[in-house]
Amino acid sequence: MAVVVIGTLDTKGEEIGFARDVVESQGLDVHVVDVGVMGGPTIEPDTSAEAVAEAAGTTLERLRADADRGAAMEAMGEGAAAVAERLHEDGTLKGVLGLGGSGNTSIATTAMRALPVGVPKLMVSTMASGDTEPYVGSRDVTMMYSVADIEGLNQLSRTVIANAALAVAGMVANDPGIDVEEKPTIGITMFGVTTPCVKTARKMLEDRGYETIVFHATGTGGRAMEDLIREGVVDGVLDVTTTEWADELVGGVLNAGPERLDAAGEAGIPQVVSTGALDMVNFGPRDSVPDEFEGRRFHVHNPQVTLMRTTPEENAELGRIVAEKLNAATGPTALALPLGGVSMLDVEGEDFHDPDADTALFDALREHLDDDVELLELDVPINDDAFAEAMVERLDAYMRAAGRAPE
Repeated sequence: MAVVVIGTLDTKGEEIGFARDVVESQGLDVHVVDVGVMGGPTIEPDTSAEAVAEAAGTTLERLRADADRGAAMEAMGEGAAAVAERLHEDGTLKGVLGLGGSGNTSIATTAMRALPVGVPKLMVSTMASGDTEPYVGSRDVTMMYSVADIEGLNQLSRTVIANAALAVAGMVANDPGIDVEEKPTIGITMFGVTTPCVKTARKMLEDRGYETIVFHATGTGGRAMEDLIREGVVDGVLDVTTTEWADELVGGVLNAGPERLDAAGEAGIPQVVSTGALDMVNFGPRDSVPDEFEGRRFHVHNPQVTLMRTTPEENAELGRIVAEKLNAATGPTALALPLGGVSMLDVEGEDFHDPDADTALFDALREHLDDDVELLELDVPINDDAFAEAMVERLDAYMRAAGRAPE
């Protein structure tokens, strides 16, 4: 088994060589992948930059001749991802380490995101103290801030690089020795304002023999669940919290993209979906909310998170979108409506209680939902135990009918 180290050997050969030596000192093999474009490698790679470019359907000569840095970084990222996937498939790659500035951070993390969850992935980067979402995405990529630029070896860079190399070596070399029982796995979506519902549902499912994975509906959480459904990790879905669609529609910061709610339907796995937290759109600190929304109803969740109440018009459109997504499902699907409120804030006496907005949402869902999507309506808030129980009962029935339930 080998740790794959990805780097630009024309500019970072000394630093990559040091990381390689540290990993090898732990008794592990190292496979160095060169993704440098402009010059020749200063140390010998196991996979050359020419091979990486070819894996992306181009040549190193062409990338150099075009002299387009952005296009070259994109191509080398695609090539590095293809190389990493091949090395993982043939059993060589057991973990990945990357070192670099913005260029190799983009390239190496593109390769890391192509690998399954659970494969150790560690990126030492000058970009790790800023917005890391473009690099991490919905994968388990560990970002380590390099503190100083990765330019030469000194008392600081040696320490940081050695720590990173030892960390990835430890992840690769050590077996946690934990026996995991194979159980049908249910993906569940949660937000702070739907937590009581999810806690009740999770306990009920686990008592029935299911394993549960809870995803925080923060945009990346929804995308992570959709990805794992497509990879076959998730067998059924209890999609309590579809709030990411409110951010997608209105322009909040926690959207999961227009493919949210697609994967379960495409895979044909059982799903029970609800309207959790569709009463809110998420922004950062209060002063970061765009001026166009001044005059709307807000709730400051904490100093870093500001929530904005969705309007009846927005809710009507959300109802149409969710209904059309569920109509396209190829497997057993139910929609559960909590008529007493879609979040902890959408009940009488709380900041986002708005019967008109909720009515617009529920009416649109009823209007656009096809007959083959089962509709469950309960006159309770989403966090009432009875609502969680109804969702679990319906999903469990679907799982049993599909032969996916625990034995």
